[in-house]
Amino acid sequence: MAPQLQGYFDQVDLMSDSFIARLAAAVAIPSVSADPELRHHVFKMADFLEKLLLALGATVERRPLGIEPARPTLELPPVILSRYGNDPNKRTILVYGHYDVQPALKEDGWATDPFVLSVDEKTGKMFGRGSTDDKGPVLGWLNAIEAHQKAGIEFPVNLLMCFEGMEEYGSEGLDDLIKKEAKNYFKDAEAVCISDNYWLGAEKPCLTYGLRGVSYYELTVHGPAQDLHSGVYGGSVTEPMTDLVKLLGTLVDNKGNILIPGLSELVAPLSEDEKLLYQGISFEMQDLYDGLGSETSIHPDKERTLMARWRYPSLSIHGIEGAFSAPGAKTVIPAKVIGKFSIRTVPNMEPKDVDELVYQHLNFEWEKTRTNNTMKVGLGHAGKWWVSSPKHWNFAAASKAVESVFKVKPDMTREGGSIPVTLTFEQATGKNVLLLPMGSSTDAAHSINEKLDKRNYIEGIKLLGAYLHYVAVEPQIEQ
Repeated sequence: MAPQLQGYFDQVDLMSDSFIARLAAAVAIPSVSADPELRHHVFKMADFLEKLLLALGATVERRPLGIEPARPTLELPPVILSRYGNDPNKRTILVYGHYDVQPALKEDGWATDPFVLSVDEKTGKMFGRGSTDDKGPVLGWLNAIEAHQKAGIEFPVNLLMCFEGMEEYGSEGLDDLIKKEAKNYFKDAEAVCISDNYWLGAEKPCLTYGLRGVSYYELTVHGPAQDLHSGVYGGSVTEPMTDLVKLLGTLVDNKGNILIPGLSELVAPLSEDEKLLYQGISFEMQDLYDGLGSETSIHPDKERTLMARWRYPSLSIHGIEGAFSAPGAKTVIPAKVIGKFSIRTVPNMEPKDVDELVYQHLNFEWEKTRTNNTMKVGLGHAGKWWVSSPKHWNFAAASKAVESVFKVKPDMTREGGSIPVTLTFEQATGKNVLLLPMGSSTDAAHSINEKLDKRNYIEGIKLLGAYLHYVAVEPQIEQ
């Protein structure tokens, strides 16, 4: 018998204003994990979640992770472990999210203050850093608990929660904690659910069964001992920026073709059966254009666009550290510049093989420059790709939940982004991992004007609760 959810749905609607206010309070905390000056706000966000969880009657354990290895003056924010319910007659589900956010400054191009939730009542768009990535989904689980309590409806499962504060800066220390707790705090978990990704389009929900991995590199070119005046030294010194730009230009072209020899040979070949899967997915090129804010796509059709996002690797150049980037003009020759780029990896690209090809290529190109500067390339962090079975009972339950809330069957999709913790949970616990997104493709996570639509937030709270009801009773048939 299908769960009776109308009472829960009605309660979520009644509490929608308070749930939005709660999101506003969370967005107001600038928990930017990458910025040392804002690290204390990441701890403040951990306190915020702990207080809410305790008020809901959950148990909470803060797990300290020690000092950040790369920056020994900084303490890593804690992982918040929490449990709601301990009924041996109920299934136990483990959920994960993160409470840190990407950097954001008004001068980056935001239309509003990034740390004030700005609600456009006409469109229902709620703008603010972390609104969709990942504070909205994290609060969604807590809101689901509270709505059950206020509606007088029994919570269907024992819920284990794992919320970290370093996801946007490499998840330092998390893998070791998960491996340690797999047979301890997480030992009762029968399935895992993560809500930290997005719908493929803007209208139809999806469930995600695959992710690309990521290998993030730093390419350093060093020349003079200090920054120099270009009017005094220009033309008489070998400039590091010139060498760096030359090297970066050898990595990828403007059609997305990776220029590193041997890399494409690592990719699993496309089968005819897999190719057919892309035809039935609900996706319009206009969805992509809406997300881009332009029509600057590489491919003109759905199938090639989705394959480029999901099942083929990509290389992106992210920025240059050490170069002048502020408004105005500054005639400086930087002494050392660091180019930052990443490769999104796919089956069957093993990280160590990717590293070897990257280093080999850059060393070869460096020799061709015949420069007297010095070069160093290193891996910042890496996470492997992940693919699961969309036929697992965990996915079947989530599919029914989507139908109960949105009245449509979800698309089964892969995703171009990387959530390395997904693979870690799967390998450590031995349980199926489901990605159940709340936000849409137009949310601009990691970009300016990040937002979460009211509809996605409120209906998403309903979805998370409905999923827990369906997964509580779904026959555990392995496929």
